[in-house]
Amino acid sequence: MSDTTKRALETSLKNLLLKKPVNKITINDITEDCGVNRATFYYHFKDIYDLIEWSCEEDSRKAADGNTTYETWQQGLLNIFHAVEENKPFILNIYRHVSQEQIVRYLYRVVYQLIIDVVEECAEGMSVREEDKKFIADFYKYAFVGIMLEWISHNMSQPPEKIVERLSDLIDGDINRMLEKYRTDKPRIEY
Repeated sequence: MSDTTKRALETSLKNLLLKKPVNKITINDITEDCGVNRATFYYHFKDIYDLIEWSCEEDSRKAADGNTTYETWQQGLLNIFHAVEENKPFILNIYRHVSQEQIVRYLYRVVYQLIIDVVEECAEGMSVREEDKKFIADFYKYAFVGIMLEWISHNMSQPPEKIVERLSDLIDGDINRMLEKYRTDKPRIEY
């Protein structure tokens, strides 16, 4: 029942975002739209930003949808783009009126998980330090999120499929090449 109420509160917030900016929405607006009292809201969330954070977490869990392998990462990234696009009023409202930092943290979390899974798969059978794998995943996380933020700031006008296709062409085989450079079980040439 708890998740049902949380989802109802999330739906109310997203409905209200179609009518006004998030910084003009009150808890009373949300509870009225949802048909619950303020105590119910506070039972689940400490404030509107907590609800926003929870909503982003829920969306991020669904976004990659298991497409976190070397062969399927493009679909996982495309799913993330579509999740952002499906929540366009929500994302743009938070991005423009509240905190770009919340959107950035959300995207970093979901994109990192996608990339680290791919890096781990590609590193199977190789001796690569965890910090090096993390470094590679962070590199792609920052690049992908930077591209996504640019897309968001331009009102999500470019088709996500085109962006993911270009990224895929750009980095084809690069993760494997990076892992080879960081292997600890073969001599590395220092520059």
